[in-house]
Amino acid sequence: MQGLGLRGRTLLASGFHAPERGDIDALHEVLIAIGEDGVIRTVTRPGEEDYERALATARETGVLSTLPDGMLLLPGFVDLHVHAPQYPQLGRALDVPLEVWLHKYTFPLEARYADAAFARRVYRRLVADLLATGTTTALYFATVHVEATRILADICLEEGQRALVGKVAMDDPQSCPDYYRDASPEAAIAGTWEVIDHIRSHPANRDGRVRPVVTPRFIPSCTNATLQGLGELARDCGCHVQTHCSESDWAHGYVLARHGMTDAASLDRFGLLGAGSVLAHSNFLTADDMDLLAARQAAVAHCPVSNAYFAGAVFPLRAALEKGVRVGLGTDISGGPISSILDAMRAAVMVSRMLESGVDPALPPRQRSAMVDARIDFREAFHLATAGGGDALNLPVGRFAPGCHFDALAIDPAAEDGTIRLWDVEANDEMLLETILYTASKPNIAGVWVGGAHVA
Repeated sequence: MQGLGLRGRTLLASGFHAPERGDIDALHEVLIAIGEDGVIRTVTRPGEEDYERALATARETGVLSTLPDGMLLLPGFVDLHVHAPQYPQLGRALDVPLEVWLHKYTFPLEARYADAAFARRVYRRLVADLLATGTTTALYFATVHVEATRILADICLEEGQRALVGKVAMDDPQSCPDYYRDASPEAAIAGTWEVIDHIRSHPANRDGRVRPVVTPRFIPSCTNATLQGLGELARDCGCHVQTHCSESDWAHGYVLARHGMTDAASLDRFGLLGAGSVLAHSNFLTADDMDLLAARQAAVAHCPVSNAYFAGAVFPLRAALEKGVRVGLGTDISGGPISSILDAMRAAVMVSRMLESGVDPALPPRQRSAMVDARIDFREAFHLATAGGGDALNLPVGRFAPGCHFDALAIDPAAEDGTIRLWDVEANDEMLLETILYTASKPNIAGVWVGGAHVA
């Protein structure tokens, strides 16, 4: 697959996507015409009126590319919650409460990104690793450092990843250490503007593949003046917003005590809740909070693995979806020991089943959980990891459809070092996809494209 660029070409391929929640669309030898700008022009299926003519024309003009036999095409994965500077501590320090984890381990590590050389080394490895595991779009928290945040955006552009990058704002001296925080609300807001200007004016970013995002870390780390200023900034610049919301008992309780309302209500009060806002975790959303998010068209980054370590609860995913809340998946590097959205998909299914069935073996089955109909399956998880994540960001990604960016990955079930095992037994399309989603690993990913450009 090395060097197989697809801009301006027509791809003949089979695969899967999930443009709507709960439904899998199997694609058999479809023709995907991709423009020079990396946007899908047409998707033509066998049996449709134009199929044979489009196939013949692509062959005659020399623009036909064919996915090798046995390989399957999937949309690129969307990771809605990545702490880029925390990559060096992935898989470490997961045995303490969130507030201890932040002050003892995470803030000291993030403070090191004042060193631009260190930032460049970590970020280049992170972006390359995420692309290699199929993450074509990532929503990144950086650090308080303007230069290091610019470096992260630059590397995303160099490596070809679609990304949203935000300088973290955190200025409250009562919650943030002196060695690692913005000096004032004015400094937090000015630094955010610097990063926005850098990303939007970057000569390699004319197509807007990398975007800025306003990033108050979470309410406990920000003064009211900073929250207010960032809300006004988000309105003025039209940027996305990302933050944490009701992640743990401690964080949720802190906001209730300080503001007398939930995280979601408080964020809305400061103008930080709207279309393009992504709230990580959101485990303790109330029914009213969910209604508010749906009305504002804000989204949740569901992080099932890190929630298991720090939340003390399981996000009521199906309840949020049924209320019309936009939801995608996040790895939350490094709040959990994963960096692949494949692992987030698997965990999302697993924790939803535990939420529905309950976990206390001392209780009879019908008393273990009052959360009925809470489970999801691989179909919904696949949608959340692709089209659902794109919808959360208001970006045309995650589907093979005209007008969408051709962000995709090729799965090789027969890869020698892979972990997919297919047997000569009766199966259908959905069973094949289920096997792939539950058992694939990095060696099974044979190629990755962002906007039709081959990036891994």
